[in-house]
Amino acid sequence: MSTTLSRPPQMESNIRRVGILFAGGPAPAANAVISTAACSFLRNNIEVMGILHGYSGLVKFGPEYALREGRDFLQIDHTFLKRTRNKPGIMIGTARTNPGKQISDPDHLRDAERSAQLRTVYDALRSLQIDALISIGGDDTLKTANKFRLFQDTLPEGSVRIPVVHLPKTIDNDYMGIDFTFGYFTAVEFLAEEIRNLLADSEANRSYFIAETMGRSAGWLSYGAAIAGEASLVISVEDITGKFESSEEVTDRTTGKTTIRRVMDFQEVINRIVATIRVREEAEGKGYGVICLAEGLAELLPHKHIEGVPRDEHGHIAISQLNLSRLFSQRVAEEYQRQTGRQKKITGLQLGYESRCARPQAFDVMLGSQLGVGAYRALVEKRLDGVMVSISGQLDLNYVPFSQLVDPETLVTVVRYIEPGSDFHRLARFLETYVND
Repeated sequence: MSTTLSRPPQMESNIRRVGILFAGGPAPAANAVISTAACSFLRNNIEVMGILHGYSGLVKFGPEYALREGRDFLQIDHTFLKRTRNKPGIMIGTARTNPGKQISDPDHLRDAERSAQLRTVYDALRSLQIDALISIGGDDTLKTANKFRLFQDTLPEGSVRIPVVHLPKTIDNDYMGIDFTFGYFTAVEFLAEEIRNLLADSEANRSYFIAETMGRSAGWLSYGAAIAGEASLVISVEDITGKFESSEEVTDRTTGKTTIRRVMDFQEVINRIVATIRVREEAEGKGYGVICLAEGLAELLPHKHIEGVPRDEHGHIAISQLNLSRLFSQRVAEEYQRQTGRQKKITGLQLGYESRCARPQAFDVMLGSQLGVGAYRALVEKRLDGVMVSISGQLDLNYVPFSQLVDPETLVTVVRYIEPGSDFHRLARFLETYVND
């Protein structure tokens, strides 16, 4: 008998209750991931607990802080999931709390003080009788999931083990092990629309905008937005090579230790932007345009520009406080006037936060839904632990072990950069204003 239109059969499983946790920055289609994962488990008679606001409540667990429904977790049922797959936002909230921040070496996992918060997370989940954990987040959340899995290897023999499966999330799309992350295309479309609007504004006013987009480590988001938004030039961290790259000595004021730091040659990058403006103006008769910069360039600014800027729990610079686009717009305007003797209005804008909770487009809903179902299939059908759910081709599911994504000695992940000279990289170069450089 054909099973083409049959639902998947119920599976025997030792899992009676699963926890779903979302951490890090928001991304479109987050609710598609959460909803489909929850629905898959519920249909197999497995209870689903939504852990609210990442690890922030779990790390407080103890004699004086009992986890409370509605504040730290919620029970997810079919009624709760009604029409949530396309809903913007994150139905269980998020946070950047990092219970593994003291762990930078495998030996640290056996240090009771360093691993105290991981132990607290384990105890908190056990207090909720959670048998398996679904972690949804970026590379920092993947690192935490891996540390949590490794920490359980140090528990006394016979201890209950909580298998963990990770679902990759970032609008930056800089994830090893998966072609595209959910929310990327929605974020690209949202930012591209803003760039197109700015382009019309700049044409009307014969001016320029320098649009700083999200993309802390790699240029996927800025490149996608620039290509789809018809920007005149896009620059990301992958482009800081050759004459655009430099180095400087930095002395730590506390320790007195001097290190060599890789930085951009700020003036050369400014010159490259001005060259684009002048070619458009002098060779193409276009005195307007939009230049797209990836926010990750901030990490490569000379030290004097980032000294004193705070960092988050994962060690990332607080880019929102730096305002890269304003810094560049001022310097580009000055250099343009120096070279031409004319003034040009150049306005810097930070774009990105507006895109993170946008209503997801169809592809991201499909991609996120398959990831959510993949979490169920990994834990229940395949009984896996310590894997990231991945998707390739026509939404084909793959399961990548943490060991292939995280360095076993440093416990850090590898960023997936745009490969210089790749077809994707060359696409932007083909489409932008040509400059003989």
